[in-house]
Amino acid sequence: MKAKITIVTPSYNQGIFLRRTLDSVFNQNIEGLEYLVFDGGSKDETVEILESYGDRLSFVSGKDGGQSDAVNKGLLAAHGEIIGWLNSDDVYYPGSIESVLKVFEENPDVDVIYGKADHIDENDLYMEDYYTEQWDYERLKEVCFLCQPAVFFRKSVVDTFGVLNKELNYCMDYEYWMRIGAKKPFYFLNQKLAGSRLYSDNKTLGNRKAVHEEIIVMLKGKLRKAPKKWMYNLSHVITEESGYTRANASDNYKFVKALVLTSMKVFLKYNRHIPLTDIRAMMSWLKHAYVAKREAKRNENRL
Repeated sequence: MKAKITIVTPSYNQGIFLRRTLDSVFNQNIEGLEYLVFDGGSKDETVEILESYGDRLSFVSGKDGGQSDAVNKGLLAAHGEIIGWLNSDDVYYPGSIESVLKVFEENPDVDVIYGKADHIDENDLYMEDYYTEQWDYERLKEVCFLCQPAVFFRKSVVDTFGVLNKELNYCMDYEYWMRIGAKKPFYFLNQKLAGSRLYSDNKTLGNRKAVHEEIIVMLKGKLRKAPKKWMYNLSHVITEESGYTRANASDNYKFVKALVLTSMKVFLKYNRHIPLTDIRAMMSWLKHAYVAKREAKRNENRL
């Protein structure tokens, strides 16, 4: 039987989550499901877990070139008309694949589908909604509103657009959506499809500064200039990781001063100039923070 859908999972030392990931796929009960796992030579219980599933999945375990390399091997080996990419710590929600296949079947002109998703913790508990919105390529330049495990695409997309950029360590998915989205719109399925796990050792959460820097460089390469929203995001990360807080009006003023200084440096680093509108905006932030600090001090003196 020809595979209807192939799920690709890159894996490395995530045995603690892996069984939950695998079960979330098999519990979809999809006939004609091909499941490919490419493990980078894990040292934990990963291989034992994979072997326990017998011929229900195919896996390879050995040193590879990282996450993108593992995903690319899966994309190129896939036999299914539809492909999903699920990292070894994420999960699909019940009924997700059935819904996705139905949309693809009813819309032969649709090549990429994305849905809603949640951030979940180490114990599978809901943390927050992943921010998602209707398809808009211009907005995608400013906000990555696609949650990677909630995206599915036809094999023809790989044939047309190739595979992930192996040079990227963090935003390989965002770059792929940008590359494809520039040529064709995505279909938004208004349904929660997946849980994306967040925890302290998580690759994205544990490397926020590096993630934002890579995104800015990637976007500048495509758009010729770095989007200001991403530069402000990076500036916030740098400021927060420098120890500044907004616990009270005085601390907030110090935070804003550091944020403004950092933002100016980031603008100059990536775009070599600071637009006048942004200088005015930053001065406005400083003014409001200073006024709030002064008012807080006056209130303290009245007590």
